[in-house]
Amino acid sequence: MKKKAGQKETFTKVLRYIRRYWIYLAASIIMASVSVALTLYFPILTGRVIDKVIGPGQVEFSAIFSILKQMAFIVAATALAQWIMNVCNNKMTFRIVQDIRDEAFCKIEILPLKYIDGHSYGEVVSRVIADVDQFADGLLMGFTQFFTGVITILGTLGFMLSVNVTVTGVVVVVTPLSFFVAGFIAKKTFTMFKLQSETRGEQTALIEEMVGNQKVVQAFSHEDEALTQFDEINERLGVCSLRAIFYSSLTNPSTRFVNNLVYAGVAVIGALYAIRGGISVGQLSCFLSYANQYTKPFNEISGVVTELQNALACAARIFELIEETPQTSEPENAVALQNVEGRVELMHVDFSYVPEKKLITDFNLAVKPGQRVAIVGPTGCGKTTVINLLMRFYDVDSGKICVDGKDIREVTRSSLRENYGMVLQETWLKAGTIRDNIVMGKPDATEEEVIAAAKASHAHSFIKRLSKGYDTVIGEDGGSLSQGQKQLLCITRVMLCLPPMLILDEATSSIDTRTEIRIQKAFATMMQGRTSFIVAHRLSTIREADVILVMRDGNIIEQGNHETLLEKRGFYAKLYESQFAS
Repeated sequence: MKKKAGQKETFTKVLRYIRRYWIYLAASIIMASVSVALTLYFPILTGRVIDKVIGPGQVEFSAIFSILKQMAFIVAATALAQWIMNVCNNKMTFRIVQDIRDEAFCKIEILPLKYIDGHSYGEVVSRVIADVDQFADGLLMGFTQFFTGVITILGTLGFMLSVNVTVTGVVVVVTPLSFFVAGFIAKKTFTMFKLQSETRGEQTALIEEMVGNQKVVQAFSHEDEALTQFDEINERLGVCSLRAIFYSSLTNPSTRFVNNLVYAGVAVIGALYAIRGGISVGQLSCFLSYANQYTKPFNEISGVVTELQNALACAARIFELIEETPQTSEPENAVALQNVEGRVELMHVDFSYVPEKKLITDFNLAVKPGQRVAIVGPTGCGKTTVINLLMRFYDVDSGKICVDGKDIREVTRSSLRENYGMVLQETWLKAGTIRDNIVMGKPDATEEEVIAAAKASHAHSFIKRLSKGYDTVIGEDGGSLSQGQKQLLCITRVMLCLPPMLILDEATSSIDTRTEIRIQKAFATMMQGRTSFIVAHRLSTIREADVILVMRDGNIIEQGNHETLLEKRGFYAKLYESQFAS
């Protein structure tokens, strides 16, 4: 019952998209009706031609030529109607697919980070790409064949009833067997196709992960384990795909068997009527043609039903993504941060990624404008989590964070993030030119400003050595650039914008020591008069910080400048001595 309800609910959602293009739908149905009507009228003309051939020397050529002209016109008109119907179906299908992909991508843009963190990238990509493609294929087949098939069945019945009621009765009695056969098989296929779609997403996720981290895989000789894992998923995909295809492939031969019974019944009973003079030979020929046309749509519709099962299974996964709860919406009276001084306060903040596992409890911090705050501590103590909360990538469970006295939940996200400059340990560069990646935060920057920012970050020298300088095109995530060069570009990006607040999360971790010294000087210049949060494991990089927060288990256990904390001989002193034991 739950599966049927889910299928029905998914189909209802699909109909909502179809309603937007009802004009195409109406035109498609009209053209399908015209095409079917002309196609069904064709056997009548064929029967008339046969009846005009009475015997040797008794052929009415003039009447036959007149009928042949009508047949030629009908063939041309049918082809035109089918072409228009296919154009309407294609436009409707791919506009619906475009709408769904737009909605899915827009939803990804506003999903909370906990969703992205909790789902593999490949699985999300599989939903937006592979599942939507499968859905499009099923929908297009449905539009193209379903309407034509239904109208053909109804039209054929009408024409057959006009010729002979008894023979038509034979057709109607045997036909329902096709529905029972197709219905039984369709129940099996939906579950199998849904499992196939889910397993395909799992496989895409693994491939994306392995390809994206191929250097790590090879460095740790993980190839055999990756192959084993892939083979296991591939085996499961093969099994569920085989079952889905097996059940779906039963539909066509099963319905064909029933349809052949119908055709044989019409041939036998029609022949008996023709022998008795109840119908002419031309009418019998017409009837056999109708019987064939009447049963043919059942084969097509059964195939459509199978494809629709696959399409609905894929659509269900897409709608799961589209209907995910978005990030907390901004209040209607949200204000934009302007003329930010950089005063940041965290008051009685509690936060945890998983409700059962506490991470940050009763966290309090007051940062003055222009102050440099360093955050240190062992891995997993909550350093990066504090940064996530400051940027409002996650919202606090309780307490509040204020910038210049305003609760960040009451200001617009865009204005909050525009006032932060962020350099992370993990670089992010898009496919495009070097200049495109630098001006991301300031698209209207002049050439002089871009070069000045690059010189300040010590990136100008390596950029000029590239084949086309600032116009050099790089691939996704930096292409062939070294990790240090990627980091320098990310630092240049922030240097260009120079917002009032800075976040440096292990920003120099991928840079050699000599360049790091230069970068530290550049950072010192950049941080003057700007509130700065520095997350670092190398304590040598934070000696000049105004305040050092030492965190452990989500709490601040020590606070002070470098000299003060060393004099305390506490946890910070132990961390420092462990790095500079000599």
